[in-house]
Order: sequence, then structure tokens, then C-alpha cells
Amino acid sequence: MSANIYVGNLSYDITEKQLEELFRQHGEVISVKIITDQYSGKSKGFGFIEMTNSNEAETAIQQIDGKQVLNRNLKVNIAKPRNDTKKFNR
Repeated sequence: MSANIYVGNLSYDITEKQLEELFRQHGEVISVKIITDQYSGKSKGFGFIEMTNSNEAETAIQQIDGKQVLNRNLKVNIAKPRNDTKKFNR
């Protein structure tokens, strides 16, 4: 079963390829997405990794959480399901 991982406190200079290489050391990576501002296109400093195996994902989280990458200590944990309820102004 695949696992989604949240990665925070990313350097604004890190690329999705660099992030993939970091996680690939711990297992198979399905996808990498760094979240960017829709207007400027600049990184918001966090992203998501999807790995094929939840055991590999757990190992990656333990090994990478707190690791310094490009002068930033990464915050890594299981991604929480997105809350899709939108608040509408009336």
C-alpha cells in the first residue's frame, strides 16, 4: 500500500529531483510535488512524496526527519488527509 509523506521547512532552492533522490535512498518513489505559489511560481517551502511501500515510507520518515538539507532542518511525517470542505463567504 502506498504512503503519502509531508515534507516541510524545505529550502526554496531545492528541486523535486533532489527531493526524489533523497527519498529514493529509502525505497521506491511514485511522485514528488513541491507546492508553489500560484501567482509567483515560487516554492512555499513544503511538498509531498508518495512512496509505493508504507514500511519504506516509515523508514524514510525516521531517517530524513530533522536532517539538514540546504541549510534547513526538514520536517517529515505522514501526510494528513486533505480537508476538502471549503468555507464560502455569504
